[in-house]
Amino acid sequence: MSIYRQGMTFSKDSSAGYLVNDLARRFAAALQARIKPLGLSTGVFPVMVQLWEDDGLTQSELVRRIGVEQATMANTLARMQRDGLIARQRSKADGRVQEIWLTERGQSLREPAIAAAETVNSVALSDLSSEERDRFLHLVGKVIRTFDQVDRPDAG
Repeated sequence: MSIYRQGMTFSKDSSAGYLVNDLARRFAAALQARIKPLGLSTGVFPVMVQLWEDDGLTQSELVRRIGVEQATMANTLARMQRDGLIARQRSKADGRVQEIWLTERGQSLREPAIAAAETVNSVALSDLSSEERDRFLHLVGKVIRTFDQVDRPDAG
C-alpha cells in the first residue's frame, strides 16, 4: 500500500518535498562551512559553477540556467563584482547586453571550491553503497526532469 494515499495525514517523514528541502538545507550548510574561508557563499556558488563551465554568460542566461529571480541575480552579481570575482563587459555580438566574466581571482577559486563541494557530496553519501549512490542520483535527476517537463502550479 502506498504511503501517498489520498486523505492521509501529512507527515514530514513521508513528504518528498519536506525531506528534499531538509537535505538541501544540510548540503548548503556543509558547503557554506567549507567555502566561506575562500570568500564564497552558497549564494554565489551556483553562479561560479555556471561561469566555470561557460564563462561570458549574460545575466539573463544565468537567471535561466540557475532558476532564480532577475532581481536576486542582479544583487548576487553586484556582490560578486564588489568582491572581485567577476567583471562585466559589453557583448561584442550585442552591445545592449553585458557578459559576465570571471576575474583571475574568480578563476583561481575553481579547484578549491569544487574540491569542497566534492567533499560535502562524498561525506553526505558515504553510508550508501556505490549502487545506492548511483540510484539516488538517478532518481533525484529523474524528479528534477519531471519538474522541468510538467506545468508547475506557480507557472500561471
